[in-house]
Amino acid sequence: MSKKIVTFGEIMMRLTPSGDHTRFLQAGQFDIIFGGAEANVAVSLANYGDDAWFVTKVPSHEIGQAAVNALRRYGVHTDKIARGGDRLGIYYAETGASVRGGKVIYDRAGSAIATADPADFDFDAIFEDAIWFHWSGITPALSDKAAKLTLLACQAAKRHGVTVSCDLNYRKKLWTPEQAQIVMKPLMQYVDVCIGNEEDAAKMLGFVPDCDIESGNTDVEAYKAIFRQMEAEYLFKMIATTLRESHNASDNGWKALLYDGKQFYVSRHYEIDPIVDRTGAGDSFSAGLIHGILHYDSLQKSLDFAIAASALKHTLPGDFNCVSEQEALFLAQGTGNGRIVR
Repeated sequence: MSKKIVTFGEIMMRLTPSGDHTRFLQAGQFDIIFGGAEANVAVSLANYGDDAWFVTKVPSHEIGQAAVNALRRYGVHTDKIARGGDRLGIYYAETGASVRGGKVIYDRAGSAIATADPADFDFDAIFEDAIWFHWSGITPALSDKAAKLTLLACQAAKRHGVTVSCDLNYRKKLWTPEQAQIVMKPLMQYVDVCIGNEEDAAKMLGFVPDCDIESGNTDVEAYKAIFRQMEAEYLFKMIATTLRESHNASDNGWKALLYDGKQFYVSRHYEIDPIVDRTGAGDSFSAGLIHGILHYDSLQKSLDFAIAASALKHTLPGDFNCVSEQEALFLAQGTGNGRIVR
């Protein structure tokens, strides 16, 4: 049985200085790729063999088509993408190293999806035969219009009996916590699976873990209390978070926690050193979790698959996680020695 999964959000052009770890001020040229939270999720799911649809709006010129082509390359369905608007959003990404963190500069104001109207999308047609809908907190942060579209998409998904997941994904360059909570809290009534780290839960929903995250403390006990509070407040079926131990920009610890209202599941812990590019790691976790829930017979296996897939994303440049299901399962089963596969 086909498992149609719909994601909705913005795809952007990413400009990265050419050369390993080159800074913006040193750059003589930039490499062009495409990415964006929900687009990244769709690509991962397509790589795992799922029927993944990405829904957005892009300009009807060649740059918009290039973004669509980037998705088609990996087997993502693009026939529900609307065309029009003045521009495709851009972001500049500078990769960090050691004690120097990475940096992102956005140039996305007035993008096609931020100015889109309800008439651009037939959400009832989009969710026909779908079983899962995924969006992130980045999308309603883009504009009042994008927030309205997110609400309409959630409502349509529920009319069609579709499971809804949300990666909270707080971005301080897009809105304040006060603005975020006004929009996000009402949207949570449509969400079945909530994904987000400690900052997301605090800034988007007002739940603060009792631990010092900046010091690298990722004790899962600190998260259990806020997970219980979140479940009680919004009746989520599942809540998940990644737990990052940032030793420096090149060396991170990485694990995850999942709660289904009855039991807590903790993933295997990975030490990722060196990190090639951590952009999209959270999106690859979301995709892995969705795939696992839909296909595997236990939540523990689903969580282990998701964290393994996202650990592998740290080893790849770009936004998209070009990893197969078999590769992620191989790592999840304990084989991460990096030997050549012949």
